[in-house]
Amino acid sequence: MPLPTLLGDLDLHLFNEGRHQELHDCMGAHLQTEDGVSGCLFAVWAPNAREVAVIGDWNGWDGTVDMLAPRGRSGIWEGFVPNVTKGERYKYRIVNRDTGDAFEKADPFALHSEKPPFTASIVWSLDYTWGDDAWVASRRSRFALDHPVSIYEVHLGSWRRGKQPGEMLSYREIAPLLAKHVTQAGFTHIELMPVMEHPFYGSWGYQITGYYAPSARHGTPQDFMYLVDYLHQKGIGVILDYVPSHFPNDPHGLALFDGTHLYEHADPRLGFHPDWNSCIFNYGRHEVRSFLLSTIRFWLDTYRVDGLRVDGVASMLYLDYSRRPGEWVPNKHGGRENLEAMSLLQEMNIAAYGAHPEIQTIAEESTSWPKVSRPVYDGGLGFGYKWDMGWMHDTLKYLSRDPIHRKYHHTELTFRSLYHFHENFVLALSHDEMVHGKGSMLGKMPGDTWQKFANLRLLYGYMFSQPGKKHLFMGSEIGQWQEWNHDGSLDWHVLDYEPLHGQLLHWVTDLNKLYRSEPALQLDCDPAGFEWICGDDAENSVITYLRKDKQGHPIMIVHNFTPIPRTDYRVGVPVAGGWTEVLNSDARTYGGSGVTNGGRMEAEELAWQGRTHSIHLTVPPLGVVFLKPLSRG
Repeated sequence: MPLPTLLGDLDLHLFNEGRHQELHDCMGAHLQTEDGVSGCLFAVWAPNAREVAVIGDWNGWDGTVDMLAPRGRSGIWEGFVPNVTKGERYKYRIVNRDTGDAFEKADPFALHSEKPPFTASIVWSLDYTWGDDAWVASRRSRFALDHPVSIYEVHLGSWRRGKQPGEMLSYREIAPLLAKHVTQAGFTHIELMPVMEHPFYGSWGYQITGYYAPSARHGTPQDFMYLVDYLHQKGIGVILDYVPSHFPNDPHGLALFDGTHLYEHADPRLGFHPDWNSCIFNYGRHEVRSFLLSTIRFWLDTYRVDGLRVDGVASMLYLDYSRRPGEWVPNKHGGRENLEAMSLLQEMNIAAYGAHPEIQTIAEESTSWPKVSRPVYDGGLGFGYKWDMGWMHDTLKYLSRDPIHRKYHHTELTFRSLYHFHENFVLALSHDEMVHGKGSMLGKMPGDTWQKFANLRLLYGYMFSQPGKKHLFMGSEIGQWQEWNHDGSLDWHVLDYEPLHGQLLHWVTDLNKLYRSEPALQLDCDPAGFEWICGDDAENSVITYLRKDKQGHPIMIVHNFTPIPRTDYRVGVPVAGGWTEVLNSDARTYGGSGVTNGGRMEAEELAWQGRTHSIHLTVPPLGVVFLKPLSRG
């Protein structure tokens, strides 16, 4: 009589060929009824094992009771264990065939895990009734290149805490609070720092052991589904951080899984990451590729998320990343490019967009690797977007300078225009810039308190007016003074005692509102959406440019990066007639000094900056103004 199985011959073939994208449907633990007997089917990959057993609550963690059987030469062990029920804890006991050493491992395909510091997997099912069909049907346009995308980055464990010391909120408790804040502030999407199970909380989720399980710190898989569902129903997209670049060497995890280097390279020059003291996946091994391809599909299929931001892409692409000469192995052509990682990333994106063409993938890639956000058929990696790390570094470096010195560093603002349409960029002010002594976003700004807030409003105005999608880390929208601390909550109390914090949030809210309502600000990835008016006024530290919609209708943005108001400042304009100020960071409602341009400004027929008409402005101190023609011309 054949043994029960979810693994067909085609599954085994695709798995060993590195082309299986839905291993979560046939590997791991699946509750089943066989011949009228309820229990659980288990399947795990351990090709170098002599024997594999399932140990758990039901058998007293006895490794001699529930033995699994090998499936031919696939390396997979499987078996049906009767009377196992949902919620029972389990691990695999794996005995290496050469040494006889035994290892107790969590299930790489576990759907649920014990709450850390405990490490067992939990038998679970993923039944859930979704209420977000309307969102899913409409989400293609909400993430498109020519639509507004404003991302709020969140670490769930420290966004808010409960009333008791150290108390973390559950996914269900966070959902309405997060949705209310994000909706009121006007963001279109949230990006969650990794929610996949991780043993060390201080890794912020970037050291993953459970690639198929949302962290039990905040509840069950259904609780996480509720969070995604709730946000969708409130019109908010959900992006997950995803980490295929490395994994920790915790004894219950993937490292040395069957006593051999199974998921990771054996050669430490390829399989050890010096930056994070962690293991690097063997991207050339077919079964590892199937595992990673399936993780992509799993979160998109099962949890209906709208996008994946892939962490550490540069560390995957370069064999010599963070390594000195002699510490890395060249590829078959003698180069530094990791050809296996490159092809895997391409396959990941093909798989993601093939199954869900309405989603987006985003690369955190910090080098000039070409065509990161271009199609695979054009030689690209196939991502939808790429973080513009150069913009982030140059801009923060420039804004951290005393304004009196900024005129000598004007190209830190303008250099981006040489490349800002080479990729589909996201302008990210992320958590990485607010840790390890870097200070908060507000703390980076020079000057006294008023100048710090003015500089920060200027920075955000600059980001929202530049081509590229927007990304802001939590706490930055309220001007948190303290550097981010994952062991606490954001300093929400600052909104209660200092009006400048609430006024900054008001500014971010109005920037999001303008961005979402003005098509001229939304053509972020098309050269037709941007045009310089003046980028070389270094003496005054002023830059002026147009953003335009598909029909060429403009919004003009003028920035003054000094605390000196620029009165009677003449700017060439592309449209005759009246112009009006639609947003000004120095307005008193935002905590500014009130230097604004009220009412109608009439364009004069006076040539300036290569245009036939021009207007006079007052550009506020450390301020940015958005102006719009009253007539489309």
